[in-house]
Amino acid sequence: MNFSNKYILGFTVVLCLVCSLAVSSLAVALKPKQDANRLLDQQENILRVSGLWVEDGHPSLEQAAKMFKSIVTWEVERSSGEMTRQTDFAPVKQMIDDVKKLDYFDAEKKLPKRHNTESADAKGAQIRYVPNRLLIYEVTTPGKEAWVLPMWGNGLWSTMYGFLSVKKDFSQVLGITYYQHGETPGLGGEVDNPRWKAQWPGKTLLGADGQPVIEVVKNGAVRDPSRQVDGISGSTITSRGVHYTVRTWLGDEGYGAWIARQREAQP
Repeated sequence: MNFSNKYILGFTVVLCLVCSLAVSSLAVALKPKQDANRLLDQQENILRVSGLWVEDGHPSLEQAAKMFKSIVTWEVERSSGEMTRQTDFAPVKQMIDDVKKLDYFDAEKKLPKRHNTESADAKGAQIRYVPNRLLIYEVTTPGKEAWVLPMWGNGLWSTMYGFLSVKKDFSQVLGITYYQHGETPGLGGEVDNPRWKAQWPGKTLLGADGQPVIEVVKNGAVRDPSRQVDGISGSTITSRGVHYTVRTWLGDEGYGAWIARQREAQP
């Protein structure tokens, strides 16, 4: 059977339109489920880094919701350290997306949405700006009390998004985890390796002056195990990215003002 070129072209166009419509409809239909899974992934990482979820499998939506009843979400004004309680769990992604918008100023509060960084640590982590309103999670479960701090900064190939869990008095790290990155599997991707993350609990965060003293050093170069973490073998750039990221967020351009207020308020 012979078909004209016009028929073939028309058939191809119609087929492409139908396929495009089907793919678009599927993407729209799946978006609520994808958003729910992203939210659950963030919640699971917060539960794991704080020690509330220690099982091998993943928590269900119901299990995560139950455990999150003991986690309070706070919004913090970065420059002043003032806290405002959130009634519901607020995802980090929304906060990051907000400061990426073209509108630099918050119309409601008449304040800049972000702060352009200047510190050497921020430059090392390639963090060009940080939001002026940050999210912090407070774990209130008896015996598990902690702060969980969102953080992000660049490794070798990607921006790495994660959480740092610290004691309520900011004396030591409780845990670290990354929930999104594009580092090389087996090299920089080892930031996900439980054996590497197991080095972090117990490390000293801050010095007497309140400034960060924790470090990620070159693999095999740890001299002060109380505050130094052994870098990932073969992944110097990723290791340094973690080093600068943690120090940026613990410093004056990150959660520094809030940390200072919390330490002053402690008995």
